[in-house]
Amino acid sequence: MTRTRLVTLLLPPFLFMTALCLAQAGRVQQAEKTTVIRAARLFDGRSERVVSPGVVIVSGAKIQGVGSGASVPAGADIIDLGDATILPGFMDVHTHLTSQASDDWKQDELDSFKKTVAERTLETVEYARKTLMIGFTTVRDVGSGDMIDVGLRNAIRAGKIVGPRMLVAVRAIGATGGHCDPTAGYRPGLFDKSTGAEEAVANGPDAVRAAVRTNIKYGADVIKACATGGVLSLTDDVSAPQMTQAELEALVDEAHALKRKTAAHAHGAEGAKRAIRAGIDSIEHGTFLDDEALDMMKARGTFFVPTLMATQGLQEQLQKGLYLPPLVEAKARAALAARDQTFEKVLARGVRIALGTDAGVYPHGRNAEEFHMMVDRGMRSLDALKAGTSAAAELIGIADQLGTLETGKLADIVAVPGDPIQNIRQTERVFFVMKEGVVYKNEKPK
Repeated sequence: MTRTRLVTLLLPPFLFMTALCLAQAGRVQQAEKTTVIRAARLFDGRSERVVSPGVVIVSGAKIQGVGSGASVPAGADIIDLGDATILPGFMDVHTHLTSQASDDWKQDELDSFKKTVAERTLETVEYARKTLMIGFTTVRDVGSGDMIDVGLRNAIRAGKIVGPRMLVAVRAIGATGGHCDPTAGYRPGLFDKSTGAEEAVANGPDAVRAAVRTNIKYGADVIKACATGGVLSLTDDVSAPQMTQAELEALVDEAHALKRKTAAHAHGAEGAKRAIRAGIDSIEHGTFLDDEALDMMKARGTFFVPTLMATQGLQEQLQKGLYLPPLVEAKARAALAARDQTFEKVLARGVRIALGTDAGVYPHGRNAEEFHMMVDRGMRSLDALKAGTSAAAELIGIADQLGTLETGKLADIVAVPGDPIQNIRQTERVFFVMKEGVVYKNEKPK
């Protein structure tokens, strides 16, 4: 027995615990090393300009200082990113990380019946990793099944797998036969009730309240409603309302009472206006919004989440001549015809916009293309970047922790080559990714 071990064993219990706590504190202090990130430029997520040079000081999981005037502690690690721009970690507020459409509609339908929950869950691990590596450190997942989104969120949070921070909806809530009814379009009796496939279907205000409570019971961070038909659903009109005013009011009231944000899938104007009157926090898609709906959104501060990449994915499938069910193809073409005009009207009115892409409708890993899709349709590059950082954080209720590069906030930081204000497509070339002070990617371009 060594002398050190003997002394330790002879220590009174309280002294032993004190020594143990000091040792643990030393390990924590060592883990929370200070890192200085430098680059030619920095955009903080909120300002009206890019500053030079860019400097962020990170201690542990949080930002300790921002700007060239920040005090650099002695012994700090230095990461010099060169001719690049430092930005807050990107956010996508409309994703489906638990699925991914392919170019084969019929095979996708078949796979949905053949693949086990375990297999589908394992596939999501790659989708999550890919999303983080392109610079999206936070996503909102707005509809899943079999609790896969909850499991994925929890595994990422626990550090068991690599992925973005997730806020999840569990199941989107809708009416019988509507866009959020996963049994619509299939023969009666095909789905056994034990699968829970119909648990998101709710008719009447009381049933809607119960559905909200059930989702929150199982871990929902956000409550999503299907206020209108959808493009990819097999039986409905894309622009028709699918929830009553009373149902949407019950959904929003119950969700807000339980401290959850709300989002409405809404292509058509009437369904969107019902959701806006109910106090919904965001309108997702909004393809066929009319002037009255847009004026209501502006007056009430309702966010618009355009999901331009969803229609882009469908457009690419149509251009390839790939099969889509006839009703789905007709709805996709109608959405494409209306998309740009609606977005331009949203911009003209100054409705608040948060970046959301509908990832999963198109292959994961292309989320950053939403930035240029918005800029190509008239949005300033600065505002597009805000839509994917500070505005997104405000919408989903985490602006006190994330969305901007500020002292005290979590250190979610990305970097792109050059200046994304001059060329917004630089956002598609993220080479540095840090989430909560941990570097997941550092591949400085040569």
